[in-house]
Amino acid sequence: MSDYREYAGSAEYLHLLSAPMWADLGPRLAAALGGVDAGAGPVLELGPGSGLGTDVLLDAVTNDLALVEPSAELRAVLLARLADRGATDRATVLPCTATGAPLPDRLAGAVGLHMVGHLAPPVRAALWADLALRLARGAPVVLNVQPPAAAVEVPVTPWSGPTVGALTYEGRGRATPTGPDSVRWRMDYRTRRGDAVLATATAEYGWWILTAEGLADELAAAGFTPTVDDDLVVAVAPGA
Repeated sequence: MSDYREYAGSAEYLHLLSAPMWADLGPRLAAALGGVDAGAGPVLELGPGSGLGTDVLLDAVTNDLALVEPSAELRAVLLARLADRGATDRATVLPCTATGAPLPDRLAGAVGLHMVGHLAPPVRAALWADLALRLARGAPVVLNVQPPAAAVEVPVTPWSGPTVGALTYEGRGRATPTGPDSVRWRMDYRTRRGDAVLATATAEYGWWILTAEGLADELAAAGFTPTVDDDLVVAVAPGA
């Protein structure tokens, strides 16, 4: 069991603030999963959060899903949404980190969106090597990278977010370099009614810098055949 708490303060906000990006990302993910073998085992999703990507998986494939989410707060949202979809017979939610989960021996595909930066380079290398052994031949691995592309100061972004009923839920972020290939993000959140702020929250976490080309190189070194599509990297597993 993981005691991962980096998203404890932000869990209330993440689903609402993340939803708009899936208008573009969702169809791209679904297309990348078009060749998944329904009989080759479950599809793995690393860091599903509140389940926005899981929604795409449930619609795009008929396989069972292995969902690895270390945040207890985000698992609560994920499990509730799976129950609402009637998908609890297909999805197993593992309360583990990406490198601490008891993964199935065979996998039909793997997805990890908005999470690769949490993993240090040696951890990523070990994970890609492990997935190469478990994935069926030709199975897709779908990953993405996020800015910044270099360890630079990221000025605070403007407040933004949706209105739900009478309240507006907003977030903003800034990053500070912590090394030649890492930054530390500070994310601030608030709930307001008009000009009155009713609640605030903060989340901070380290982030390893990685470009799409760099990620593709790592996957190629583990035996995968990668393709870069802007921020998305889709790699084909070598199989056993």
